[in-house]
Parts: sequence; structure tokens; C-alpha cells
Amino acid sequence: MKNLFWRFLVVVFIVLGMIGAVLPGMPTTVFLILAAWAASKGWPQMDAWLLNHPKYGSTLKNWRQNGTVPRKAKWLASSMMFVSGVVMLFTPAPFWVKVFTDVTMLIVAIWLWMRPEASPSI
Repeated sequence: MKNLFWRFLVVVFIVLGMIGAVLPGMPTTVFLILAAWAASKGWPQMDAWLLNHPKYGSTLKNWRQNGTVPRKAKWLASSMMFVSGVVMLFTPAPFWVKVFTDVTMLIVAIWLWMRPEASPSI
């Protein structure tokens, strides 16, 4: 039953990551990091597949080993959060929602830029 829970989470996070790969403003890497985390808890084959993925495997390995985030990912995430924050200001949402979401994205962006970057490969 426990493995079923972790596998369910893996599938949910991978689906969200796939949506993020085609939908602007939705992250991909964050959901794949979460999928790899959940897979490490109860689906070793999927964990290995994610870590050996040709496009995302190195990013996931670097995150797991050193907590690093590539500079390109930092710029992309920060840009998308900025655009989302500006768009949020023009929505009919209550003022406190606008402030809360924009402040939350600012805190996430600051945290993201404080993460180390992977050393360039030789």
C-alpha cells in the first residue's frame, strides 16, 4: 500500500511536469524533482529512469547530490514569475491575494538565486 502511494505521487508529478513542458508559466523541472524524490521512496525503476533521462537526468542528479540549479533554469523561472506577477496585478483578484502571490514568488526567486550552480563540465 505504501509503494502504491509513492507510485501515485510519481505519476501525478510526471504528468504535471509533462504539462509544464508545453504550457508556458508552469514549471517542468520542479515537478520532475518531486517525481524523482517520490520515486526514490517506492519505485526504484522509475527513479533510475528519471536520473538517466537524456534531457533532465543531469539536472536531477545535480539537484540530488549538491542542491544545484542551472543558471538557465534560474533565469527562466525568475522571468516566468515576474511575468506572472505583473499579470496578477491586472486580474480582478482581491488585493491581499495579489500581494501574497507576488511576495511568495519574490521569496522563491530570492531562494532560487541563493542556490549554488553546477560547475561547468570540462
